[in-house]
Amino acid sequence: MTAREIGNIGEDYTVPFLVRNGCEILERNYTVRGGEIDIIAKKGRVIHFVEVKSRKPNSLTSAQSAVTKKKQSHLINAAKEYIARNNIDCSCIFDIAEVEVDLKTVTGFKYIQRAFTA
Repeated sequence: MTAREIGNIGEDYTVPFLVRNGCEILERNYTVRGGEIDIIAKKGRVIHFVEVKSRKPNSLTSAQSAVTKKKQSHLINAAKEYIARNNIDCSCIFDIAEVEVDLKTVTGFKYIQRAFTA
């Protein structure tokens, strides 16, 4: 499997998780110059900017540690652009979904709300 295929499996797993937990999916793979947000969801008056990190079992790095300060900066800039373009007036948080994928099957999942702040 390619990294993109593993990533797609992770995102496809995360979306129903968010919906089951009361979120409305607003965007997937929102891309602007200098950044991309995997999933943008809304629950009540809170916008969740979700970075999905999919890994093979026994990966050397955790999903949270893979979201470096530089990656956070790109996510924050993309979120600011989304907020400005859509005239958003809600609270916003940054979450990370860690998805373990083995042979096209999700074998582990961890969702970290408020993983970092802007």
